[in-house]
Amino acid sequence: MGEAAEDVYVANGYHSHQAKEGVDECKWYEEEIDDDLKLSYALNSVLHRGTSKFQDIALLDTKHFGKALVIDGKMQSTEMDEFIYHECLIHAALLCHPNPKTVFIMGGGEGSAAREVLKHSTIHRVVMCDIDQEVVDFCRKYLTANQEAFASDKLCLVINDAKVELDKREEKYDVIVGDLADPVEGGPCYQLYTKSFYEQVLKPKLHHDGIFVTQAGPAGVLTHKEVFSSIYNTLKHVFRYVLAYTAHVPSFVDTWGWVMASDQPFTLNAQQIDERINERITGELLYLNGKFLISATTMNKSVYQSLLNETHVYTEENARFIHGHGRACCA
Repeated sequence: MGEAAEDVYVANGYHSHQAKEGVDECKWYEEEIDDDLKLSYALNSVLHRGTSKFQDIALLDTKHFGKALVIDGKMQSTEMDEFIYHECLIHAALLCHPNPKTVFIMGGGEGSAAREVLKHSTIHRVVMCDIDQEVVDFCRKYLTANQEAFASDKLCLVINDAKVELDKREEKYDVIVGDLADPVEGGPCYQLYTKSFYEQVLKPKLHHDGIFVTQAGPAGVLTHKEVFSSIYNTLKHVFRYVLAYTAHVPSFVDTWGWVMASDQPFTLNAQQIDERINERITGELLYLNGKFLISATTMNKSVYQSLLNETHVYTEENARFIHGHGRACCA
């Protein structure tokens, strides 16, 4: 066996272990899920790193999931399965809306959410508002799958705080999307999960039949109480109809949650959803269809009871946060 690897500091909070002479270098991305739980992903290489005024950014080439975007040490998406997350985030709300023409995306800097929105033939205008210019520039340069979306004349890209941007705009939208990072203590976006934001800023910017949809964090049996149940309950205090749904995302190693909210009921069945997919969407969806979407709204008993019994309401003073961070290293 070779000699032990030595720890070498790299940059932006990431580490690697560089093997001594005669020993092959071994690299991993390691994400801390809890104080006593970490996930490790084998790497081919760290492709790019950057640091903005808001967060650290990295593009990793993982052995199992291909290219992976990591922000502040938290896995955001991977080349192999990001379509699961983004199809669930975008198409559920747009298909439930009778005729979506305008969409406002909060966050979404990597461009994947805009890419999925632009598959809908009814769409006239998409506003994507991300707070971090460096993240947008980074993703536009390195995530080639989204370059067509970034170049679309239907896309209006704005660099600003989404709360500030929504508040100052006079126009209303058919769908507003929360493609935000998980609420992390000290992070740039946890206030965009609060009751006051939903009630005072976001909801007034929706048309009367408008739909809001947000990613809502991990929703597994052991993780759904972190933020998922609280986001669901918070939206119930603002909108008449709130619908949670989940899907397993392999690279997240967990079930993930999304929540839709509107003052109009969600009434479509599986056949109607499939008909709208055929009528509206250019190209073929890889993951979502009518039967799946209907089934995704059914929670297991444990999660269902938590959603039913949740009392916590997200506020600036009483927020819940996702635990953990990540780093590139070698075991």
